[in-house]
Amino acid sequence: MFRIKMVELTAPVGTWASLRAAIDNGADSVYLGVGDLNMRSSSALNFSIKDLPNLVNICHENGVKIYVTLNTVVFDDELEKIDYILDELIKNGVDAVIASDLSVILKAAKRGLPIHISTQANITNIEAIKFYSKWADTVVLSRELTLERIKILSEKIKVLNIRGPNGHLIRLEAFVHGALCMAISGKCYLSLDLEGKSANRGECHQICRRKYKLYNAQTNQELLIDREHIMSTKDLCTLPFIDKLIDCGVSVFKIEGRGRQPEYVALTTRIYKEAIQSVYDDSFSQQKIEKWMEQLNRVYNRGFWEGYYLGKSLGEWTDQEGSSATEVKEYVGFVSNYFNNIGVAEINLDAGILNLNDNIYIIGPTTGVVECVISEMRNNDNNSIQVSDKGIITLKVPKKVRKNDKVYLIKKR
Repeated sequence: MFRIKMVELTAPVGTWASLRAAIDNGADSVYLGVGDLNMRSSSALNFSIKDLPNLVNICHENGVKIYVTLNTVVFDDELEKIDYILDELIKNGVDAVIASDLSVILKAAKRGLPIHISTQANITNIEAIKFYSKWADTVVLSRELTLERIKILSEKIKVLNIRGPNGHLIRLEAFVHGALCMAISGKCYLSLDLEGKSANRGECHQICRRKYKLYNAQTNQELLIDREHIMSTKDLCTLPFIDKLIDCGVSVFKIEGRGRQPEYVALTTRIYKEAIQSVYDDSFSQQKIEKWMEQLNRVYNRGFWEGYYLGKSLGEWTDQEGSSATEVKEYVGFVSNYFNNIGVAEINLDAGILNLNDNIYIIGPTTGVVECVISEMRNNDNNSIQVSDKGIITLKVPKKVRKNDKVYLIKKR
């Protein structure tokens, strides 16, 4: 099938290392939060307003767009803060704001700042798209839609000639990978009800991810169920059918995971970029899908399912606590020097040892994520070794690393 324009891939960013990882692995755009009015504001992985100049410069120098989330519920006493943040986004050249609250949308539109409507707006029909097209060029669709419904929306946008402020047909954006909420488009009140922290204010405490037992209140008998994680959904993975998503008219593919680690951002971005390109060059195949899925399983996931896109009306639930990843990383040391002329890193193993043929990550805020297999290593006396002691070793690396980058051993689970 002939496809005119390649879809945009937008990657989640919560740290400097994740930003570099997204850029190096083919992201067309990144999205992130600054301050405390975004849906990941309680995460330790977040940026501040003062980071904006550097964030924008790094992205634009690499031809990557940057979108900032301001997508929580907003109260009256926060409107001045919204004004300040929006002014800073414009001053620093941010490409768009992701918003759901009308106060943010109206204020951003008044300033001429491009707007993407957040999935928090729960867009499921053409009237909602027409409504938001007054201010937005892109809408992030509800994650509960099927491919069939998305295609209908895409076709109606063309027939009705629904255009955003930039004059182009409004774009549809959809989540393609990552965590799914057990509530509709993330509108969950469990954290607020049980712990006084609102998920709709960026303070989700992951109540749904816990184990539960069910009891009949009248008989006090425990009900038999097939799992204890009765509200914890598996992660979304659309990779096996991204060709269908593209053909439905989705213009932007969004990876979830601003709170996840840099290696997750690196790998998911690379795999989805490869898959998208393969769709356009007609090399997308079952054999490739199987190899990509094996790779995606390496990093954090709760097991995978296709979400609601293929018509399921009920979620698939994970059967274990935490990640189902096939690999884990273990900190072993840090980079103490790098010899640029020979591509060799000096590593201080202060927490573990390494063996020949071990697979390692080297991760840092400027470096991003470097993964390599140790083909040769030398001790402090420059002797070739197969097993290290703690202390200083040197080894060849495929790209530049930097002092104080952290070194991790990748281990099978």
